[in-house]
Amino acid sequence: MTDRAYRAARADALRIEPLGELTALFDRRSMQTHLVVSPMPEILETMGDDASNATALARRLAASFDLESEGDAIPVLAERLAELAAMGLVERA
Repeated sequence: MTDRAYRAARADALRIEPLGELTALFDRRSMQTHLVVSPMPEILETMGDDASNATALARRLAASFDLESEGDAIPVLAERLAELAAMGLVERA
């Protein structure tokens, strides 16, 4: 899988509500609610307004969380970004 860059939806497009282990992501544009678990909310928060790929996200997340190896996280983050894109919460940059 290539390390594609994605851009998160604008912050005002989503309403994010933690619900214990789950997080509800309400997309105001599509009027859909997505229930997700970690690390999806953390990925969206870490992306901010910038286009990000899995490599950049691994570096940013390693600074905030205890990741043993950034390299091991890259394939997982690439998969999560593709899942977020399928939900319409991020788009290719």
